[in-house]
Amino acid sequence: MKRNFYMTLLAFIAFIAINAQEVTYEEYDLDNGLHVILHQDNTAPVVTTAVMYHVGGKDRTEGRTGFAHFFEHLLFEGTENIETGTWREIVSSRGGAFNANTSQDRTYYYVTFPSNNLQLGLWMESERMLHPLIDQMGVDTQQEVVKEEKRLSYDNSPYGQLLPVLGKSLFKVHPYKDPNIGYMKDLDAATLEDVIAYNKKYYVPNNAVLIVAGDIDIPETKKMVSDYFAEIPAGEDVIRNYPKEVPIKAEEKVTAYDANIQIPLVGIAYRIPGFTDRDAYVLNMISTYLSDGKSSKLYKKIVDEQKQGLQVGAINLDQEDYGMYLVYAIPVGETSLDVLVNEMEEEISKVRSELISENDYQKLQNKFENNFVNSNSSIEGIANSLARNYLLYGDAELINKEIDIYRSITREEIQAVTNKYLNSNQRVIIHYLPKENIDN
Repeated sequence: MKRNFYMTLLAFIAFIAINAQEVTYEEYDLDNGLHVILHQDNTAPVVTTAVMYHVGGKDRTEGRTGFAHFFEHLLFEGTENIETGTWREIVSSRGGAFNANTSQDRTYYYVTFPSNNLQLGLWMESERMLHPLIDQMGVDTQQEVVKEEKRLSYDNSPYGQLLPVLGKSLFKVHPYKDPNIGYMKDLDAATLEDVIAYNKKYYVPNNAVLIVAGDIDIPETKKMVSDYFAEIPAGEDVIRNYPKEVPIKAEEKVTAYDANIQIPLVGIAYRIPGFTDRDAYVLNMISTYLSDGKSSKLYKKIVDEQKQGLQVGAINLDQEDYGMYLVYAIPVGETSLDVLVNEMEEEISKVRSELISENDYQKLQNKFENNFVNSNSSIEGIANSLARNYLLYGDAELINKEIDIYRSITREEIQAVTNKYLNSNQRVIIHYLPKENIDN
């Protein structure tokens, strides 16, 4: 009785918090196609200026992989009016912080300044879009930066090849088969003309969204946005027509090797719908149910009770066109990989065959409501959510209503979606093993 009351109380508190934090914003388009979203919050004297471009690792031709990630670095080189190598100095000297990241589907740049530097932030982003400095010296410099990142994060990092192996295992024709960072031979082969053409195609206002969030005045900010971005010419419309994957209808097995590990890993991988599909939301709940926290089904069984694994997890690696769903474990001692596969499959099969308990269902709801509140607890978080929701999901208002999707998911739907996608004939078993070397 007390536990049920406590769970109900937590849910009620979360409901109040969510409704109290509704994010207000204004959105509009410039004539060049740039979508603009403004969020005013004058509680602290900071402002985040961000641009998300609809370009990622999948946007490439054969033999020219990794360009989007390469551009993430290249577009910090400088512009016609920002001297090479001074971007960091300009931002830090004015109390700001910046960063960028690239996925298979988009590239995101952002800077957070004290709000009296809003004009500077907008000017710098407009410079990046209109006047990027792309020359052979910059290309050569950033090629070496990317190579070093690949060596540190992939080639010489324990389990660093797992994500590329996962992509190759689940995709045969879609560009998700290639790693976001690309292959170094492709970057080495890229000409300056290739790089300039890529910039002209993708880093244009009609393939981007601009977010300004924080301590701003809306009319004043609109004028600055117009001053700095309205005259940037639009590019050609980006047309994507990627090949479709044939459904996996029989279990497949893959073996890969990593010279940087001593303990193997085994994974059960599934290809699932892209993140805008309702089923992808349900799969997020399923992965949380299976492996989020020490009380989760997989951790409690394999790590805590049976002492068969050092680590276990279920992850929905969500992407725009298709997602990658991975359930994995690292064994303890002499536990075989086949035993771990059977133990993981047993827990998945339980979700297929019976409804999860009401108590577990309520715990899931509480976790997702808490995550939702936390995602919008900072100006940077709000800027990121607005950019992602508009550019990739086509609906900025998800920043306020996405939690309603999770609230509407039922126990019966969790069972149905597990039966739809997480079956033994739809999976790829990955044995990720220690070895002297692997071919990159």
